[in-house]
Amino acid sequence: MPIDHDAIFKELITNFFKEFMELFFPEAHALIDYSELTFLAQEIITDITAGEKHYVDILASVKIKREEGYVLIHVEPQAYKEADFARRMFIYFSRLYEKHKKKVLPIAVFSYDSKVEKLDRHEVTFPFLKVLEFNFYKVQLKKLPWRKYIRSNNPVAAALLSKMDYSPKERLKLKLEFLRMITRMQLDPAKLGLITAIFDTYLGLSPEEEKEVEEMLHRELSAEEVKKVMELRTSWHTKGWQEGWQKGLEAGLEEGRKEILLKQLKKRLGFLPPEVEERIKSLSLKELDELAEKIFEVTSESDLRKFLGMEH
Repeated sequence: MPIDHDAIFKELITNFFKEFMELFFPEAHALIDYSELTFLAQEIITDITAGEKHYVDILASVKIKREEGYVLIHVEPQAYKEADFARRMFIYFSRLYEKHKKKVLPIAVFSYDSKVEKLDRHEVTFPFLKVLEFNFYKVQLKKLPWRKYIRSNNPVAAALLSKMDYSPKERLKLKLEFLRMITRMQLDPAKLGLITAIFDTYLGLSPEEEKEVEEMLHRELSAEEVKKVMELRTSWHTKGWQEGWQKGLEAGLEEGRKEILLKQLKKRLGFLPPEVEERIKSLSLKELDELAEKIFEVTSESDLRKFLGMEH
């Protein structure tokens, strides 16, 4: 089964948005007020000239300290090379700015395996006039040296360690340092399972390599660190690492989407009764996606109850 890069990055960033900004964009992070952070429903942008529809999955609404009103932060994960990507980022920016009439901070996350420097701007110029210079933040993961991040306590750094720059012979050491990192993090099992699942999905060790890591674990980690790793395994209630990672990813996907949907519905309707919240928390991933697609049709508690099958 092919990796759904967009879904992985969406779940990681929506679950750890503050940590994502702190890790990669500390200057912006210092001025963001996260107290009223919300994620907007998926945006569809139609390119009439190309006859295509594009989806903007990650669109956050936040406040900037000492500024009035809200601003939007658009994060675009890019898992493949695209010659005209900067132009597409500008089109997304333009449509979002036009629709919401708010400042938009655009961010691109390049996750494919290339160290070729990617542009972070789109220009429209003439020999006699520069009409436009559009700039955006970027993260090019393959240009980041993994060893620079192993002392970090940031869960986003841990999850993306296996997408950074390392040599094939460093794969086992990379896994070992990842395990050391997660022993320092105070995260609930679902979120810890999510970052572990993402790390493992991209590293892709074989069962034989996992056994080698197991031997290294007892040789190179302290007794306290080994004990903590064992406790974390138990907390995920798994029979083995591979099963645990998959369950962790699935749990993270579900929990992340439930949290976002609940925030959106509370903002839209003002209040949700406890029994409605519990019903939403019981939805499957497929049902959560269906509700997300219909969220703009939900204008009252009655509409929501009808969708959830709670009306008699």
